[in-house]
Amino acid sequence: MAFEDKFRLSCHAVILREGPQETEVLLLKATYGTLSWGLPGGALEPAETIHQALIRECHEELGFIVNISFLTGVYYHSAYNSQAFLFKCEMNEFDEIKLSDEHSEYEFMPISSLSAVQRTRVVDCIEFNGIVISRKF
Repeated sequence: MAFEDKFRLSCHAVILREGPQETEVLLLKATYGTLSWGLPGGALEPAETIHQALIRECHEELGFIVNISFLTGVYYHSAYNSQAFLFKCEMNEFDEIKLSDEHSEYEFMPISSLSAVQRTRVVDCIEFNGIVISRKF
C-alpha cells in the first residue's frame, strides 16, 4: 500500500476595520462543506510559498491583491491535521470585494461574535508584539 500524506498547510488573512462598537474582521461564508464563515485564504499548492498562496487565495476569493503586513501566528488544528499560517493584511480603500463561487457572502463581524478558535487567532493578530505565536487546537 502506498503512503498518502494527508497533512495540510494553509494561510489566511486577518483584515480588520473599526466597527461602531468594536474592531471587526472580514469573514467569508463558504458555499461548500458546512457552509461556515471563515477568514479569507486557503491551502497551499505544490511549490508555493506561504506568501504566494495567501496572495493567490485572497485574489481568487476577494477579487483583489491584499497587502500583507506580517505573519502573526501558526496554528495546528488536530481535527484537520493541518497548520494554518495567519497574516495581518490590509485592503486599499478603493478595493471592492468580488466573491468567487466558493463564497456566498462576506461580512465584517465583531470579534466578540467569533468562535473561540477564530477569536483567539484574531486577537493574537491584534495583540502581535513582534513574536509569531504558535498554538494547538
